[in-house]
Amino acid sequence: HLALGTSKTSEGYLLYDVNPPEGFNLRRDVYIRIASLLKTLLKSENWVLVLPPWGRLYHWQSPDIPQVRIPWSEFFDLPSLNRNIPVIEYEQFLAESGGPFIEQIYVLQGYAEGWKEGTWEEKIDERPCIDQLMYSKDKHEYYRGWFWGYEETRGLNVSCLSVQGSASVVAPVLLKNTSAQSVMLDRAENLLHDHYGGKDYWNTRRSMVFAKHLRVVGDKFRNKYLQSTDEADRTHYKEDWTQMKVKMGTALGGPYLGVHLRRKDFIWGHREDVPSLQGAVKKIRSLLEMHKLEKVFVATDAVEEGLETPKGGVSPPGLIPGLHLPPEIELLKKLLPEMVRFEPSWEELELYKDGGLAVIDQWICAHARYFIGTSVSTFSFRIHEEREILGFDPKTTYNRFCGEREKNCEQPTHWKIVY
Repeated sequence: HLALGTSKTSEGYLLYDVNPPEGFNLRRDVYIRIASLLKTLLKSENWVLVLPPWGRLYHWQSPDIPQVRIPWSEFFDLPSLNRNIPVIEYEQFLAESGGPFIEQIYVLQGYAEGWKEGTWEEKIDERPCIDQLMYSKDKHEYYRGWFWGYEETRGLNVSCLSVQGSASVVAPVLLKNTSAQSVMLDRAENLLHDHYGGKDYWNTRRSMVFAKHLRVVGDKFRNKYLQSTDEADRTHYKEDWTQMKVKMGTALGGPYLGVHLRRKDFIWGHREDVPSLQGAVKKIRSLLEMHKLEKVFVATDAVEEGLETPKGGVSPPGLIPGLHLPPEIELLKKLLPEMVRFEPSWEELELYKDGGLAVIDQWICAHARYFIGTSVSTFSFRIHEEREILGFDPKTTYNRFCGEREKNCEQPTHWKIVY
């Protein structure tokens, strides 16, 4: 039964964190990578994954709402996650493990020397830290750091691991090289997928069921404003994801077009493959006509009221500090009067938070008759997967807006769900 080392006397706790600038939807992808590492560990020893609390993400810019130390249950269904791998919230780890201490922190990094062309190999080594550590020692020789906003948390040991390869490359280190009961992998986005798009990938992705309270809000909105119900749309949903196996093309979707229109940092970060608002509206109009639809649901981070770019600090490239960004939502409403958006009241915003609103937007887009997203956006990718799980025809899912000057407008790669 034991492939490596000696089994832990009790449960090992695996924790992880991600580079602070990374957004909600990339973090969901990192969870899938870490889940496959946990599955590898479980073949030899008892481990449980401690879910890193959410907070202080770049896109969560709603003022006056404290958005730190948010448990996963605010956005995802914990029993569903647990049908795939054993997980607990951070608060439960604190209660179980006897205090706010993490015994071993490994900061994951690349290799200082890079890798030689044509000699890719999976490897992992304890190495000196390349970047300055985001941890500092206090007077008791404990390490202090961000720790998801839990200021009382301390690290006992910190070292750096140079890593090149998929998530499970870390397994031997955790099984053989450390006796620590709680181990945290920082900068976990440096690990690659073990089997991207395979059965293991899809099991973990399918287990990431949105929290029921957010799905209910999305369903009520679909019903009220978009004449969309699971019955009519043929998007039958089972609460237990392990029981849900649909045939591709069986879902019809609601009588509306679903659109994800990424603006803000994408306007200057991906200039070539992001259309102007007028260009996007033109495409939306032609799709409404083609699919004989009258309503369009738009998920967007476009600016509500005119936004000042910061006068101090760093402005996004190509923007002059203090520059006024036009209120694009107003313009969009003028150009596209049939547009429907989920516009929360302040109470709803406080209740669901920015992450919850993103989930509601994705859920509504996932149920549309036809979906079009934004190039290389992880927000759009997650909608592709959600539609795959619901059983939509790929032709109605893997579509994106093209930049006006784009010569070759390649559409997103089709991924087929594997059960």
